[in-house]
Amino acid sequence: PSAPSQYPSAPSQHPSAPSQHPSAPSRCPSASPRLPGAPPEEPRRSGGSRRQIRHLEHLLRVYASEIRRLQERELDLAELDSADSPYLQENRLKRRMMRIFRRLCQLKECSSLTGRVLEQRIRFRGTRYPEVNRRIERFINRPDAFPDYSDILREIRGASARHGLGLGRRQMENMAQEAFREVGNRLQERRHLDLVYNFGSHLTDQYRPGTDPALSDPELAQRLRRNRRLALARLDDVIARFAQRQE
Repeated sequence: PSAPSQYPSAPSQHPSAPSQHPSAPSRCPSASPRLPGAPPEEPRRSGGSRRQIRHLEHLLRVYASEIRRLQERELDLAELDSADSPYLQENRLKRRMMRIFRRLCQLKECSSLTGRVLEQRIRFRGTRYPEVNRRIERFINRPDAFPDYSDILREIRGASARHGLGLGRRQMENMAQEAFREVGNRLQERRHLDLVYNFGSHLTDQYRPGTDPALSDPELAQRLRRNRRLALARLDDVIARFAQRQE
């Protein structure tokens, strides 16, 4: 008779031990089993090589230098209608820089968030119904979202139907009007802050808010206040027109 095996199989050593990943498929089904005593395999790196990263970082520096040169260039009136004006060249370079930046973040395996105000999530607690608040919050935090009154009303109706809130038509319309005003103010404030922090170029770095001409010009300040009152009145008019369409 043949001699018993010197190394008993693993199941005989632990007959009741379950598999660590019973349903997980093999990562490398075609790979041959590793021999005893062989060094462990190094995990495959999913990021990019140092050469790729250095190349993209160099491109960012080159584009940044070219953008700075375009911003310092005097703009001729004849170039305003040109498809290759300095403004359009600068815009194309900035778009390329954003693509390179996102690719660089992928290669470095890091987040592409830049800390801009537009990337900050808006928390909405404008109604006493958490289900409505969550639905509106998800909607307004979509990329490039700036909803109108009908969008907010649709989200409120959807939340009421899904969660059985039993909200009446007039109640939902009043709720949508208040939520629309709050959402509009929050989004407008966020965009304004983002513009203040990011607008301009190195040529405007010396600007300070204290140099606002409206602070020293009462007539200009009065005109700005009048324009604001007019904008709020028009906003109420838009809400009223949408509400009438729903009736």
